[in-house]
Amino acid sequence: MTRSSAGRATLQRLDDATRSLVRASAALAGGAEEMVRRELNAAAAAAPEPWIEELLLQTYLFAGFPRALNGMREWRRIAPLPTASGAPAAPEAQRAHGERTCAAVYGGMYERLRQNIRALHPLLDEWMIVEGYGKVLSREGLDLPRRELCIVAACAATAQDRQLQSHLHGARNVGVANLAIADTLNALADLVPEDVLARAHRLWDRIRT
Repeated sequence: MTRSSAGRATLQRLDDATRSLVRASAALAGGAEEMVRRELNAAAAAAPEPWIEELLLQTYLFAGFPRALNGMREWRRIAPLPTASGAPAAPEAQRAHGERTCAAVYGGMYERLRQNIRALHPLLDEWMIVEGYGKVLSREGLDLPRRELCIVAACAATAQDRQLQSHLHGARNVGVANLAIADTLNALADLVPEDVLARAHRLWDRIRT
C-alpha cells in the first residue's frame, strides 16, 4: 500500500495476500462448497486472518446470509476461534461512518445514488447507509480499497453488472490503481465462467478508457 499525492491510500497491484482474498470473495459469492473450501484454505496461507474474517462478514451484503453462514462454517474448520473485534458503534455513529464511506466510494455520484435509492424505497437507503456502509464496510480490520476489490470480485462472479459497474468506479474512487483492478478480474479466470468474466472485462474496458 502506497500513498497518493493527495494522501489517499493507493493499491497499485495485487500482492499475494490480496489476490487470495479476492479469489475467496468470488468463491464465497458464487462458488460451490469445494471451491469455497479450497479458496479459504489458500487465503489462510497467504492473508492475515482478520482480513479473511472481515471478508466473510461482508459477504452477506453481496451474496446473502446463507452463503455467508456456509462460508463462515468452512472457515471455522481452519480458524476455530473468531478474531477479536470491537463493540459495534452506536446507530448514529454507524450512520455517520456509513455516509462518509459511501461518499468515498461513489464520489461525485453520491447524492444521485442516495436520491435513486430513496426513490426505490426509503428503507433501502437507510439500510444501505447504516447497515451496509456503516455497520459493515466501515469496520476496521480490512481497508476500504481491499474491501472494494472483494466487492468487485463478488459482483463479477455473480454477474451483477450494475453493481459491478458501481464498484469498479468505487475501487478507483478510494485509490485503487487501474492495474490492481485488472489484476482482480484476471485473478478470477479459473473461478468464473468464461462468458461471465468476459462481460466483466468488457465493462471494465469501457470504464478505464
